Amino acid sequence: MQFKRLKDLREDHDFTQTELASMLGISQRGYSHYEKGDNDIPTEILIRLSQIYGTSTDYILGLSNQKAREHMKSEKDKTQL
Repeated sequence: MQFKRLKDLREDHDFTQTELASMLGISQRGYSHYEKGDNDIPTEILIRLSQIYGTSTDYILGLSNQKAREHMKSEKDKTQL
């Protein structure tokens, strides 16, 4: 399974694969394998990616089209009241 959103999110945040891999504590090559879908993304890495990007793991995996995490969205709504 290719994770196209990984590349899109990385590019949207102006990260190189090397920079993001460093943030995750893995090699650039290892990260590249996630983007290409050669390897499954470990849960710990997936959670860290969702934290870095401020999005849900479901969005990263293509299970949802909602980019913002629900609890982040609801917190934002509360501050606008």
